[in-house]
Amino acid sequence: MRIINLLRQRWPYLLVVAAAIAFPLVVSSRYYIQVMIVAGIWAMATLSLNLILGYTGQASLAHAGFFGIGAYAVGLTTKAGLSFWLALILAGAVAAFVGLLIGLLTLRSRGHYFAISTLCFGVIVFIVAGTWDGLTGGNVGLLGIPAPASIPFPIIGEISFAGQIGQYYLVLSFLMLFLFIMYRLVHSLLGLSFMAVRNNEVLAETVGINAFANKLLSSVIADFLVGVTGGIYAVLMGSISPTTASFNLTFFWLAYLIIGGVATLAGPIVGAVLVTFLVEYMYSIGEYRLVAFGLALIVAIIFFPRGLVGVSVTLRQRFQELREKYRERGGGAGKNAIDGRETDQAF
Repeated sequence: MRIINLLRQRWPYLLVVAAAIAFPLVVSSRYYIQVMIVAGIWAMATLSLNLILGYTGQASLAHAGFFGIGAYAVGLTTKAGLSFWLALILAGAVAAFVGLLIGLLTLRSRGHYFAISTLCFGVIVFIVAGTWDGLTGGNVGLLGIPAPASIPFPIIGEISFAGQIGQYYLVLSFLMLFLFIMYRLVHSLLGLSFMAVRNNEVLAETVGINAFANKLLSSVIADFLVGVTGGIYAVLMGSISPTTASFNLTFFWLAYLIIGGVATLAGPIVGAVLVTFLVEYMYSIGEYRLVAFGLALIVAIIFFPRGLVGVSVTLRQRFQELREKYRERGGGAGKNAIDGRETDQAF
């Protein structure tokens, strides 16, 4: 019975998951599958940004820098012969360690001071990636990054990631994993501490929550996740360049988050998929697509501050309120009719 009730409540999410699984089997265009792969990677990066920005309230603008650190870590180690799966864990650990060092310095500042200091670090990573020829390959970047090795399964056989379908399901699997991690984290006591710091840092300190430690932990977790995302991006693209660590990516992810919905689990995914497809669809109008994208972002900020997911939640709540009022009126009318009948009989 509990499972049936859960299915009734969560059926829209299950429908979306089923559609995502069936997408490469139904859509024959390799172009649209590739766009979905990129959108999935951007969704993972935006989810990790949502943790530090949406749930902890810290506007980190160095996210693309940690994405680039993870990408270069996987590119260098896999070309040296290390397994992709080990390289992926290493990339996340390196990004988290660098994030810990940067967080110890920058998280003592607040507001726009913190945002500017993290932006400076992101610019430094971008410059280093373009000038350290001996390590990063300079402006040429790293070429010939090997694809992930196949995984043998006893029943379904070997799963290869050399093809586009395998890469799509690799990204989808990690996206679902990220979503599960975020869900468990947000609905835990630690997640509540993050949100308490976001809502009122001074008040959180007065009730015994270490605001600095929580902000640092949130930052490290977000950096680990985006470092892993950068590693996946590196092996799927096969090559990376300094633009992989460009701070412009951070602003794109920020836009996805604002349009989809800040401090929501579905918002980063909705924003990343929707905007990625819209930008690709408007590619024929050239640079004007960026103007249209900017106008859409302004409209979203002014009229939909909670994003598309926030709007849907608000509409659903209002619909439920109207339904409850309708039921109350119907029940009240029935009750009055019964009372009136009993009164007439009594008279």
